Amino acid sequence: MRAVAIAVLVVFLLPYLLTPFYAVIDPVSTVMLWRRLTGARVERQYVPVARISPSLPLVVIIAEDGRFCSHHGVDFTEIREALAETDDIDEMRGGSTITQQVAKNLFLWQGRSFVRKALEFPLALWIDLLLSKRRILEIYLNIAEWGPNGEFGAEAGARRAFGKSARDLSRYDAALLASVLPNPARRNARQPGPGLRRLAGLYVGRAAQAPSAAACLRQRH
Repeated sequence: MRAVAIAVLVVFLLPYLLTPFYAVIDPVSTVMLWRRLTGARVERQYVPVARISPSLPLVVIIAEDGRFCSHHGVDFTEIREALAETDDIDEMRGGSTITQQVAKNLFLWQGRSFVRKALEFPLALWIDLLLSKRRILEIYLNIAEWGPNGEFGAEAGARRAFGKSARDLSRYDAALLASVLPNPARRNARQPGPGLRRLAGLYVGRAAQAPSAAACLRQRH
């Protein structure tokens, strides 16, 4: 029984022990690991944020987490607004920051549940404490799933959708990629439908009105 308790404690603490190393080590997500273990396709080329078109980080922040530069990993304002719209946390939409998504993708499982959220919150706060905003977004851009067949990261997503490197994305290209993030299996930036194009246009407009939304990325530490 004691051995089981120690094993559970080690598993619980492992993400907290690994996080400092991710300041210099390029991580993979749990989904990528599972796909590799099961023989499924994984395409990912890690690209530093300095080699990604500045349009993509800006549009991703606007699309996914508008207060990314000001909160500390968890956006409690967004959570309160999301909770006010639902009585069931399992059905809650919104309220998940980029840092929380990094915590989930690196250390937890997919899907929605109170247990996962309870584990995700302190992990997100820990990640924000130890890693710079620039590094957190860089990790996110490189572990996010951007295609239906194992395309992970901005470089693989850009090459699949547009046949070009992530460094060469236009703002509209970046907005299309950001628009597929909720469901890359069903949303296709290579052949966007009217709804996806409208959403991308909305993000482009917001990016033009909020050019400083990604200002924190200029800080390297």
